[in-house]
Amino acid sequence: MADNFSNTQPIYLQIVQRICRQLIAQEYKPGEKLPSVRDMAVQYGVNPNTVQRVNMELERIGVIESKRGQGMFVTSDTGQLMELRERIKEEQLERFAAEMRDLGYADVEIVEHVGSYLKRSRPSAGGSEGGVQ
Repeated sequence: MADNFSNTQPIYLQIVQRICRQLIAQEYKPGEKLPSVRDMAVQYGVNPNTVQRVNMELERIGVIESKRGQGMFVTSDTGQLMELRERIKEEQLERFAAEMRDLGYADVEIVEHVGSYLKRSRPSAGGSEGGVQ
């Protein structure tokens, strides 16, 4: 099944971002083997060379490791995965805050509305607080 990709940035970077999100959502666990290049190429509907480039980029940023003859694995270095999580969080917050400010909201309004939204959207029965303080 091929994915839909944006024309605004290279496909390999979009796949890198998707996999990074899967890593921080723990869809892939530390030390877990990733699908083969061929399987990922089919999954994303791209050329295997694109997947090779994705793997090289993920390895460069330190979130996956190559084990010769065995394939690619999520790093077991949970510190590295936490750094990735923090980096993505900061990018998302920066993007959100900039967009809200562009719409004319003051910082105090943004904080107030986010707090209100989180209270409204909180699961009512048996849900976790999600670490919101």
